[in-house]
Amino acid sequence: MGRSTNSVRAERINTALGLLQQCKSLATAAKAMVEAHGMSTRQAYRYLQEAQTQQQPLPIPQRKVAFTVKLPPAIIEEVHQQARRHNQSLSQLVEQALQSYLHREGSSG
Repeated sequence: MGRSTNSVRAERINTALGLLQQCKSLATAAKAMVEAHGMSTRQAYRYLQEAQTQQQPLPIPQRKVAFTVKLPPAIIEEVHQQARRHNQSLSQLVEQALQSYLHREGSSG
């Protein structure tokens, strides 16, 4: 089985956090995780261990989808360079740029 997505991971940690608050023992919480998610006991304990370090539930990341845009090669190269300079993925850089553009004050769009 592959790795969980970030949203599944956050949901499972949040479930574990709730179980830690409800259950009387770690073993009971682990059993509930196994039953709820069909995972191994070992994995359930990993989620519970990580949940113990959380003060509050994790935000659930939005699912992301790909879309294609056509841009001049010079702009694409600038975007690649900017992402490398800031140690970011292209997706992170473009998401931040679009969020900034869409939410700037006085935006007419």
